[in-house]
Amino acid sequence: MVLLSPSIRGLRRLLAICEHYARDHGLKYNVKKTQMMLFRSGRGPERIPKVFLDGVPIERVDQFRYLGHILTEDLRDNRDIERERRALAVRCNMLARRFARCSPEAKLTLFRAYCQCFYTCQLWFNATKSARSSIRVQYNNAYRILMKLPKYCSASGMFADARVPDYFAVVRSRVAAFWSRIRDSQNEVLRVCSECPENPILKYWLAVHRDNNRK
Repeated sequence: MVLLSPSIRGLRRLLAICEHYARDHGLKYNVKKTQMMLFRSGRGPERIPKVFLDGVPIERVDQFRYLGHILTEDLRDNRDIERERRALAVRCNMLARRFARCSPEAKLTLFRAYCQCFYTCQLWFNATKSARSSIRVQYNNAYRILMKLPKYCSASGMFADARVPDYFAVVRSRVAAFWSRIRDSQNEVLRVCSECPENPILKYWLAVHRDNNRK
């Protein structure tokens, strides 16, 4: 369960509601697994008051994994991209080790199934160029390793020859599919966010298609 509040006072009120509900229904929260993270607006206050759950102070962290996606205090996506880059490297090495003797067609099927997911890449709107480059290079190297291609062969050429989408094409496809689902959602908040011109994630989605179409 996640609680969101614009202030510490509001968060304390939400936690009080949770405490009363748990007490009335014979439940108990695990305070050791409860954490708090602060998203600052501008500089924000220097001293952050403690927040308690059942009389125990809640641990404050600078990053938190929610539904597999790493959130950070500064709202940057570098750590989540690194998480996915490492996961991609593990999957690639596993495929190369277990299926080294398979046919190229079988390897292509495995590559599409295991190396093109880029979990939550639709949300990577605030990341450095080096972070984005690292996962793109990892994707290219994963294909080279699995297909036993030369280390410095052309990435665009090898994907074109095999009719496999490159990194940018995979991201564009996932962004477009995700954006379409949100715009068709019955949730009014999601629909408004998907079309708000000031939404930074929407700007990222548009930039993904605009910038890559220029290449």
